[in-house]
Amino acid sequence: MFNSFEAFMNKYFTPIANWMDKNVYLSAIKKAMVAMTPILIIGSFCLIPGAIPNMIGAKNPVSVWITQNEQIISIPSTVGMSMMALYVTAIIAYHLANSWKIDIPGSMTMAIISFLILAVDFTKDGNVDVTYLGTKGLFLSMFASIIAVMLFRWCKKKNFTIKMPDTVPDFVSRSFEMIPLSLIIVGVFLIIRVICVNVLHTMPAMIFAIVLSPLVGSLDNPFAYTFLKFLQCLLFFFGIHPAVLSPVTNSINTQFLAENIAHAKAGEALTHFFTPGFDSAFGNFTGTGITFGLVFWCMFSKAAAQKKIGRLSLIPALFGINEPILFGAPVVLNPLYFIPFAILGPLNSSVAAWATKLDFLRPSTFTPPYVGVFLEGYLATFDWHSLIVNGIQIMLSLIIWYPFFKLAEKRQLDEEKRKKSAISKEDADLIKDMDLDF
Repeated sequence: MFNSFEAFMNKYFTPIANWMDKNVYLSAIKKAMVAMTPILIIGSFCLIPGAIPNMIGAKNPVSVWITQNEQIISIPSTVGMSMMALYVTAIIAYHLANSWKIDIPGSMTMAIISFLILAVDFTKDGNVDVTYLGTKGLFLSMFASIIAVMLFRWCKKKNFTIKMPDTVPDFVSRSFEMIPLSLIIVGVFLIIRVICVNVLHTMPAMIFAIVLSPLVGSLDNPFAYTFLKFLQCLLFFFGIHPAVLSPVTNSINTQFLAENIAHAKAGEALTHFFTPGFDSAFGNFTGTGITFGLVFWCMFSKAAAQKKIGRLSLIPALFGINEPILFGAPVVLNPLYFIPFAILGPLNSSVAAWATKLDFLRPSTFTPPYVGVFLEGYLATFDWHSLIVNGIQIMLSLIIWYPFFKLAEKRQLDEEKRKKSAISKEDADLIKDMDLDF
């Protein structure tokens, strides 16, 4: 039965996953979201000073200084989070242009102006409304940058440019070449804007919000989160890294993190649990599928090979890296480990999601670096309940993996015994006594 399932996955699912991994558009989006990590970390750090007056008292000199300089302290968060869609636009355009070997500065310029045409709105007073330059405009930024660079590439192929004499300096010639391209690209996006505002009576970003709201909202639900973890584990079981899903998941959890930070700064309740720090600290606790239980039992295995793999995998597992145990045990493509990894692992990964929904665990406002298990969970939530949740996950992992580990250990011991018995004791002694020196 497992062979039939493996054949089905390899025939229908693996090609899709490989296409997603190699797709130039999804690759550019993934790289852009990864590039936003420093901005997310800095924005999260800016929340920490605001909590200090509550800890040491509002009249403390340090608290007074923080209160007086609150606007300055929050500038990195403001210019980071509030302009994130603009940065993502530029980075996606960069990677697309680099992949297609076309003019990178020109592509980035056209992508940015195209995004601004669709995103910028105006208040009744005539001021610029930058609402959609932040995380609320992320999906719009992906659309604008991809379409703009595609149009740029198409215009280049069709030679919609102005050719200047060879005597004209290169930088001047490039500027004139951009004029027809700019007119075409800007014209297209102006038409899109007019249709959205005058015909559909909404901003372009709101269309994406309406269309994608079922997907975005569902991932902040424990049931949907469990399904996401199941899909990631299923991919990894067949040797496909779950990072192929990151262009979609990172776009959503980054938006959720920014909204949590905004709520925290305003003193409002936090509304989202699915954030990058939360997912890393709890959803991928000790690695995808929470495989710490297997690492632990392997360390004390009677089988020499398993003991060695367990000890080699311990330190990486404590920092959320479980490739050594996945490919060393192995878990990947091992029918014996399908249930604990791909079925029960996702249930364990979703424990923190349920804890948050039940108000036992505080939602995350911080994306810490890889600082190790337990500490990462606390830094992500600043809630000591995270230690309890991680402790429950470890206990569940030990229980889940134990019976399957014992079966694998028995097989390993039988295999080691068979190899030892392949040469009898008499033959081994005879070989030892033979003089084979030449």
